[in-house]
Amino acid sequence: MSSSPLTPARAVWLVARRELNTRVRSKSFVISTVVIIAIIAAYVGLIYFISQSGAKTTVGLTGQASAVAEQLKTTAKGFGEQVETTEVPDAADGEAQLKDDKIDVLVSGAPGSLRVLVKKDLDDAVRGSLDEVVRQQALEAELAKGGVDDPVQVRRTLAEARVHVDKLEPADPERGQRLGIAIGLTALLYMSLMIFGMAVAQGVVEEKSSRVVELLLSSVRPWQLLAGKVAGIGIAGLLQVSVITAVALTAATATDQLTLPGGQITGTLVTGVLWYLAGFFTFGTLFAASAALVARQEEVSSVVQPVMFAAILPAVLTFLMLPRDPGNRILEVLSMIPPFGPIIMPARIAMGVAPAWEIVVSVVLTVAGMFAFIRLAGRIYSNAVLRTGGRVKLRDALGAK
Repeated sequence: MSSSPLTPARAVWLVARRELNTRVRSKSFVISTVVIIAIIAAYVGLIYFISQSGAKTTVGLTGQASAVAEQLKTTAKGFGEQVETTEVPDAADGEAQLKDDKIDVLVSGAPGSLRVLVKKDLDDAVRGSLDEVVRQQALEAELAKGGVDDPVQVRRTLAEARVHVDKLEPADPERGQRLGIAIGLTALLYMSLMIFGMAVAQGVVEEKSSRVVELLLSSVRPWQLLAGKVAGIGIAGLLQVSVITAVALTAATATDQLTLPGGQITGTLVTGVLWYLAGFFTFGTLFAASAALVARQEEVSSVVQPVMFAAILPAVLTFLMLPRDPGNRILEVLSMIPPFGPIIMPARIAMGVAPAWEIVVSVVLTVAGMFAFIRLAGRIYSNAVLRTGGRVKLRDALGAK
């Protein structure tokens, strides 16, 4: 009885299953999962330490408030805050500087009744420092009266002495949580692309150098082998990302660090999975195509450098720009351009700064770019993977028939 023919879909699935079983059952998969969790924890801790130890708040003082400049600096040190003061001509100029982020806080009014204006929110340490300045001024005013006839009234006066805070823009109480999810998603996507993308590249070279690829291609076509390898390793990467995400969310929820609605978190994670798949198929096929040009493991790192740079650039820009300026124009444009979209757009969606039309444009261009990159990578892989000996030139791989 003759066996049924091997369909393209079944061929891809057989290769994918083989790669998935090989990766998931390996010790390196478990070790890398633990290492990534540790790295992310260390990264978050480092960022928190830097933000706490290196924070500096610029306070603009206008009118009579200028008299408390030195007192404010001294008091802020006791709260562990570094404050830099500057005099501004008037309230209007100070408000303009606030909007332009030239100063963080504008203080006006008499020393005993300071008024504070901020853009969105006032740091707790700075608020505490300003309240303490006002209390000291109130105490000096009571002592200047020449005696304390009613200690209860004095204590009440000191307790009520605090700054009045106004805001130019309403504060977003969930911004910190959304930023944490956005940065976490970017870190996971980037690290998974690097780790499993390199696994794809190394697997291609290993099969090429051992001539195993020749046996495999006797049963399946080159594009089927490429698609199956990328799909299998990509699913293994998705499994690892899911485990890490589950651990992180459990820890964050248990410690009340994450209080966002469950539906919002689920929606963000689902879109993150879709972006991961699009990103991995794009970068994974490019890693495979690049690796097919060489026949030795020692040459892999050099040949995949352009692909790695294409993944590093958007990740670094997201880490640097998103916390300070979520609506940054550079991130906005790059999030709609393949292959950067799958790395940047999930973070912008998590932050809530990506309008619907930008998401639609990014999805359309990412899908179109993904198929274009897959087709390009498939051509390079097909023409180069069976060539042994020296390194295959990219021009030859693209032009071969």
